[in-house]
Amino acid sequence: MTLKQTKPKGDEYLLEVSDLQKYYPIQRGVFRSTVGYVRAVDGVSFKVKTGETLGLVGESGCGKTTTGRCIIQLEKPTGGQIFFNKDGDKMPVTASTIKSLRRDMQFIFQDPYSSLNPRMTVERIVAEPLVTHGVKNKTELRERVVELLSAVGLSGDHLSRFPHEFSGGQRQRVGIARALALNPKLVICDEPVSALDVSVQAQVINLLQDLQEQYGLTYLFVAHDLSVVYHVCNRVAVMYLGRIVELTDVDELFANPKHPYTEALFSAIPIPDPDNQLEQIILEGDVPSPSDPPSGCNFHPRCRYAQSICRQELPRLVATKENTHHLVACHFAEELSLRGIKIA
Repeated sequence: MTLKQTKPKGDEYLLEVSDLQKYYPIQRGVFRSTVGYVRAVDGVSFKVKTGETLGLVGESGCGKTTTGRCIIQLEKPTGGQIFFNKDGDKMPVTASTIKSLRRDMQFIFQDPYSSLNPRMTVERIVAEPLVTHGVKNKTELRERVVELLSAVGLSGDHLSRFPHEFSGGQRQRVGIARALALNPKLVICDEPVSALDVSVQAQVINLLQDLQEQYGLTYLFVAHDLSVVYHVCNRVAVMYLGRIVELTDVDELFANPKHPYTEALFSAIPIPDPDNQLEQIILEGDVPSPSDPPSGCNFHPRCRYAQSICRQELPRLVATKENTHHLVACHFAEELSLRGIKIA
C-alpha cells in the first residue's frame, strides 16, 4: 500500500478545543432516575493548525469519534468550549452558531454503506448540502455536482445511480464529494478507510491528501491504524478512556513516545522485517468502564510502570522538558525510556 507523505503547514490555529466533555446519563428504575454518567469524553483539549492534519488515535471506545461529533455539534457537548477561526474572528461553536459555521465544517463518516441514503441518487446526495444552503438553480446544481464527482474520481455518468450500485470505495468517494460541496475549511474524517478493502484504502487516503492540497483543507483525522496515521498526519493526539494522554508531531511520537500506552500501541504494529521485531506489550486486564473510571491515572490498572502516585493523582497534560511541543499526561514521562517504532 503506497501512501503519500503530508507536509507541515503554517502556525495559525483554525480550531481550538478546550476541556471538552461529553457525559451520557445512566438511567434506571421506573422513573428513569440518573444514577451515574458514561464519561465518553472527559476534558479533551487541543488545537488544529490551518492546513494541517491532526490525528486522533486510540482503542475502540476511547472517545475519538464522539470528540469529532461534538465539535461539529452532531452530539451536544456536556461541557467545555470549542472555537473556530472564521475569517480572522474566533467564533464559539455551539448549537446556536453551528448553522452559520456549517459551510466551513464538514464530516466524512466511517461507514459508506450506512451514511448514504439508499433512496436518493448520487446527484441528490451530493447536491443536498447546496440545496439546504440556498442553491436552487438546477443547472448550477448539476454543474457543481459533476465538478465534485470529477474531483473525487467519479464521472457525470454516475449522477442517476443509487448507492447500492457502487463499491465501498466508490461510496466513500460520494461521501467525500458531499462533504466538499460547500467548500469547507475543516473536514472531520471519522476513520474514512477502516470499512474499506485494503486494496482501495491507499487510493482513498491519497485522494484525501490531493484534495487537501487542491482546496486548502484542514483535517481532523480519527483513526486506529497507526501505519496510516504516520503517513497522513502532521501531529497526533493519543486518547485513552476519554482523555488525551500524549500529543506531539508525528515523527517525534513514533521515534520518542513518552506515555506507556503509546508504547503499547506501537508494540502491536506488525513490522515486515523478521530481524527487527518488537516485543509485544500485552496490557493486563480490560479497559476500565468510562462509567466508573479508576482513581488517579486512568491507565494505571494496565500500566507496568505504575507506582502509588499513579493510583492517587491524575496526571496533567504538560510539555516535556526537552520538547515544549511534546505534551504527555504521565507522572514519570521524564524518567521512562520507552521504545518507539520505525515505519518505512
